Amino acid sequence: MKNIFKYSALALAFLTATLGAAQKYEHKFQDPELSNAERAEDLISKLTLEEKVGQLMYGAPAIERLNIPQYNWWNECLHGVARNGRATVFPQAIGLGATFDTGLILRIGQAISMEARAKYNASVANNQRERYQGLTFWTPNVNIFRDPRWGRGQETYGEDPYLTSRIGVSFVKGLQGDHPKYLQAAGMAKHYAVHNGPERLRHEFDAVTSMKDLWETYLPAFEALVTEAHVEGVMGAYNRTNGFPCCAHPYLMQEVLRKKWGFKGYFVSDCWAIVDFYEGHKVVDTPAEAAAMALNAGTNLNCGSTYPELVNAVKQGLTTEAEIDKNLRELLPTRFKLGLFDPPGLVPFDTIGVSWIRKAEHVALSLEAAEKSLVLLKNVNNTLPIAPGVKSIFVTGPTAAHVQALLANYYGVSEDLKTILEGVVANASPHTSVKYRQGALLDEPNRNPQDWFSGVAAESDVTIACLGISQLMEGEEGESILSNHFGDREDIGLPQNQIDFLKKIRANAKKLVVVLTGGSAIACPEVYEMADALIFAWYPGEQGGLAVSNAIFGKSVPSGKLPVTFPMSVDDLPPYEDYAMANRTYRYMKKPPLFPFGFGLSYTTFSYGSLSLSKPSIGASESITATTTVTNTGKYAGEEVVQLYVTDLVASVEVPRYTLKGFQRVALEPGESKIVTFEVTPKMLEIVNEDGESILESGEFQISVGGSVPSNRSRSLGAPAYQQANLMVK
Repeated sequence: MKNIFKYSALALAFLTATLGAAQKYEHKFQDPELSNAERAEDLISKLTLEEKVGQLMYGAPAIERLNIPQYNWWNECLHGVARNGRATVFPQAIGLGATFDTGLILRIGQAISMEARAKYNASVANNQRERYQGLTFWTPNVNIFRDPRWGRGQETYGEDPYLTSRIGVSFVKGLQGDHPKYLQAAGMAKHYAVHNGPERLRHEFDAVTSMKDLWETYLPAFEALVTEAHVEGVMGAYNRTNGFPCCAHPYLMQEVLRKKWGFKGYFVSDCWAIVDFYEGHKVVDTPAEAAAMALNAGTNLNCGSTYPELVNAVKQGLTTEAEIDKNLRELLPTRFKLGLFDPPGLVPFDTIGVSWIRKAEHVALSLEAAEKSLVLLKNVNNTLPIAPGVKSIFVTGPTAAHVQALLANYYGVSEDLKTILEGVVANASPHTSVKYRQGALLDEPNRNPQDWFSGVAAESDVTIACLGISQLMEGEEGESILSNHFGDREDIGLPQNQIDFLKKIRANAKKLVVVLTGGSAIACPEVYEMADALIFAWYPGEQGGLAVSNAIFGKSVPSGKLPVTFPMSVDDLPPYEDYAMANRTYRYMKKPPLFPFGFGLSYTTFSYGSLSLSKPSIGASESITATTTVTNTGKYAGEEVVQLYVTDLVASVEVPRYTLKGFQRVALEPGESKIVTFEVTPKMLEIVNEDGESILESGEFQISVGGSVPSNRSRSLGAPAYQQANLMVK
């Protein structure tokens, strides 16, 4: 009898709990105790065909009968929460790449995630659920910046797959958080997979690439974000790749992404890319065919206007409701991971309030990132830093007070955007005379030909000429209103009017400091020759002007490194439409560059001790360590980015001249030395054959360590001597 009562009590407790759950949640998909797959399955079972199709749209409508509010999937946070008002504006992505600082990027991702939740919570509290107010962020852009003419290259982390992978993984981990159940925000790897312009042709262009280039250059960063960072989303590109639209590519989307890499998140089309199937690529004739083609290939979400045609596509037999259900099973779990169906207060991020938006620590982080992104390209006779108490400073040039040169594209806005002019004024001593005249227009000769500026340079102790380009001149297809090439650049030099302006300044200036802004490589040999000191500032974010000024006055020491190669001229580049990697980027380019990848000077100097390998030869399953000693041989405390490169000296196929395989930021006081060690694994020594397979071959490899890519050009520009050692693989 005792056991009967015991089991009856258990049954009663179970029944009570079950009834309680049933009373608490009207539908199973609302129950946070169930798995995301179970919840998604229950929700799908309750939807009509039309409702299912609606949930496959980026602007998913409310389903009032199920108490499901509308949700807009489209949001951006390339370098801060974008297009939704007040937020901390960090340096543009290309500048973040120049930091070579994965820990910094992780912190930036975390800060953006806090602001994202704060803005989302505030929006929902005010019943606002429109575009740019959700938690699914279509960031980062991990395309490889293969050609400096591409206007959207500024959105990437540079030209190197390894650097892009490390920066991208850190950003996604920071953005998505590490909660065991919930995503703080959802990241995305875009644009999958081979996407680098031309912007004006992207809706019809077929990017043809070899399997070797595909796996050696274009895919590694996507693989890292999927397999290491577990990025929640992947976005397909506008273009075709080797004949197939990227948003309906059986090999890339299913064989590689889902099967080989085990991707478990959702796949979205770039915005209105499915329209391109019939208007641009002309691979189908009708919207219904385009919608079915994308859905059947695994595009779970349509950013655009085509998926309502899925209702007709089902009726026409082009796809099935079962296929729609399959796509919803891949799409809906993201909303559950974000806690969007859970009761208010249950998700731990529900308490993040608006005080986190532009929190003081975030603003300071933006400044730190901008300072670490600055690349010092020249500093003759210790022109920099200048003394804060200098008698007179002349600030001039078209970007000195140009806010767009801070913001880049996909930007948020702030009430505290510090231009370079404002930064200089903030740091100059009260008795210093600071004069400002713009002097030149951004991209055309002055309409008034009178020289009202060069005389001021003659009267000033230091002239700071702020030149370069901005988002007005390079960017996405429709946004760069000064571009004649839909956001791309036909020439990669400075506008000629800026060169002519600088010549007049140079003829009069006592000391000439040039600050260049831009999101891509600028071929500027004339500027390099004329400047006493040259800083490349990228698009440095809301605190960018203060960061530049801090470097000029010595409050910070430049430590950024170039994430892209700067060619001597556009004539050194292959045709823009050619997607072969031959003669592109530091890995394949044979012509000497203006500035090499990984290059960047400091106010101090560094030296490298000899490179020591723990073993001179290894087997196919062995790893070794490579060790050097880095010493600060100058007078300033500074940070050096120690870079490790690998070259296969006896490969059976053509291989990169050098390949970045490791980097570490090292902070050193004057006279201080630190031992820096890298692990060299067999994976790092693999090459990619013509079939796109990664293989390890026996033979001799060269291991190089230094402060720039190992080249004669690096040495001639003042980079510290790199160290090398050879390794045999048996």
